[in-house]
Amino acid sequence: MANAEQIAAQILSTKSLCVSSSWLNTFLASSQRNVPASALTKTALFRVLASDIRQSLATNPTSLFPIDISDPAVQERRIPGPIPVQVLDIEDIGTSLWSQVEAIERVERGEAIRGREIVRTVNVGDDNEGTENESSNNTGAAGAPSASGSSGSGPHRLILQDANGTKAVAIEMQCIEGISLEKLPIGAKILLRNATVARGMVLLNPNCYTLLGGKIEALDKPWKEGRKARLLQRIDSMGSEAN
Repeated sequence: MANAEQIAAQILSTKSLCVSSSWLNTFLASSQRNVPASALTKTALFRVLASDIRQSLATNPTSLFPIDISDPAVQERRIPGPIPVQVLDIEDIGTSLWSQVEAIERVERGEAIRGREIVRTVNVGDDNEGTENESSNNTGAAGAPSASGSSGSGPHRLILQDANGTKAVAIEMQCIEGISLEKLPIGAKILLRNATVARGMVLLNPNCYTLLGGKIEALDKPWKEGRKARLLQRIDSMGSEAN
């Protein structure tokens, strides 16, 4: 059975994650004995990616955001990293709020968008499913919202949190594979290297961004369930301000 130092070294070398020794000792104490070292390391990594990094990762100055990262008075700076962070929120700022609400409601009705068609899922048996297609001139071309209620087109705005609990706003400056409402769960872990921070916002591009994966189920599920209500609340707030 691998010891804590071996597992920590392996995760650090492969994922640049410095696992807390106390967290790792607790993990090992609850693990079965006589488990191969490789399997134990994979399980530990899976648990880290599903955890709150404020509890599972050790901290040092180079792996954390600057305390004043959100200061808009700082015109531009670069944070070398690598800095592991977790996603607390994601928003498609390239799609209107109403379009996002309508996409969610299509999903609630059992519909999805495929190109210029509405595809409705219907049950044809206990173990089989079929689809019913309806042509639509109002759904837009390819790239319209999918079954999850997101076009994935972006750009996206993220709220990121480091292992010390410091939060920062991040903006997708270039299209990044894996950043979309349907692909990036709340609690997903990201590694930032040589990221530029301008006026308090982290500017994301493929060169500074590495998706490690994972999610925090206790955060992801309520976030998804409450998304429509949050969008409607924002629309109401905009209407109130206009009046």
